[in-house]
Amino acid sequence: MFAKVKSSVFIDALQLQLTAIKGYHPLRGVLKDDTGSVCRIIEQKIFRDMEELTWSGLNDLPYGRYTLELSHGDDEMKMNLVKRV
Repeated sequence: MFAKVKSSVFIDALQLQLTAIKGYHPLRGVLKDDTGSVCRIIEQKIFRDMEELTWSGLNDLPYGRYTLELSHGDDEMKMNLVKRV
């Protein structure tokens, strides 16, 4: 696991805690709604000394359940999230 979300509930931004970052591969995140449609994509260069990443600008998304798919090099992971008021 190379990242974890500080809270699985968000309003307008996601706070990611980065761990076990290897090399200088970009972090790619895909946020999908409960139907599987892609709502947002982020690609961010990550360096070994980075401990946290804030993905902001999510305030216009509708409330509901989302899946966050993260990849960093060959590593991939999925997390379930909820957007609330």
